[in-house]
Amino acid sequence: MGLITSTEKGLYCAQGDFYIDPWKPVPRALITHAHADHAVYGHQQYISTQDSVAILKYRLGNHIQITGYPYRNTFTIKGVTISFHPAGHIFGSAQVKLVYRGEIWVFSGDYKTEDDTISAPLEIVPCHTFISECTFGLPSFRWQPQRVIFDEINAWWLDNKRSGKTSILCVYALGKAQRIARYLDTDTGDIYTHGAIQNTHDVLHACGLKLPKTRKPDNRQHQDTFRGSMVLAVPSAQGSSWMKKFPNPEIAVVSGWMAMRGARRRRGIEKGFVLSDHADWQGLTDTIKQTGAEQIYVTHGYTHLFSRWLTEQGYKAGIMETLYQDEPEQHDDPLVEVEES
Repeated sequence: MGLITSTEKGLYCAQGDFYIDPWKPVPRALITHAHADHAVYGHQQYISTQDSVAILKYRLGNHIQITGYPYRNTFTIKGVTISFHPAGHIFGSAQVKLVYRGEIWVFSGDYKTEDDTISAPLEIVPCHTFISECTFGLPSFRWQPQRVIFDEINAWWLDNKRSGKTSILCVYALGKAQRIARYLDTDTGDIYTHGAIQNTHDVLHACGLKLPKTRKPDNRQHQDTFRGSMVLAVPSAQGSSWMKKFPNPEIAVVSGWMAMRGARRRRGIEKGFVLSDHADWQGLTDTIKQTGAEQIYVTHGYTHLFSRWLTEQGYKAGIMETLYQDEPEQHDDPLVEVEES
């Protein structure tokens, strides 16, 4: 019997009687990171990395029962030895390593291979069985170095400023917003943030994350004060009254999905930047090879195509069904729909 199986509530370890990133309420849940599709409300007990505790409390409520462990520290539940290891996805994100009677399983959660200086860089964890995400598990998904994308964003902002425009980047409040903010050229102008993003920044700043100065726009400010500035907005703010305060806006989306033809047109935006907090094809295949695992399960993404390719490469490969998705809309954040200041 394997250490992890898929159930209607989520991925379950029967030997330890706990779940990993379950999508329905359970007695005990190990959480890889604080995105809404991996950390849901209603569990009796949460266990995460130490770095994730504050953001999980912000998103799910201070009253949740949660225990945080530093990366690589081991603890045991009913004979299963557990440890969290950096996944490089967002601040506090982790892979989960399980050891039981000599068998080693690793659940990757979401991960990326390029160091963003925000999250702890991905650590390769040798194992017998590796459960890997494959959000971008097609050979056509190959990312440029992030520095190239940051330079493109800063050049776009500067060009918009010279044209008297307000630059609006649609990014996710947790993860992408911090990654973008850190690399914006503050010499170009001021950076404003949607309330959901600013409050997330504030929580992570209290955890020791260093970010440039950003602030929420004040309704008392004249529209012209925003002209030439950069605005970080959550995707769900598009078309809202909140967006109407910014003069002559040019809107862009930052996402790995911008690599797909027609993605910008379908979203009704002027510009797209290809940057993801998930591994691309090369990152996925390299990571799987480096773990040394003989058995691979894949979750959320191009699972059928990717598992077939792994089988052709000589792996024992299969699919583990989950309800996770790439970069979920921010309806989970308590401030997205109500923040107007």
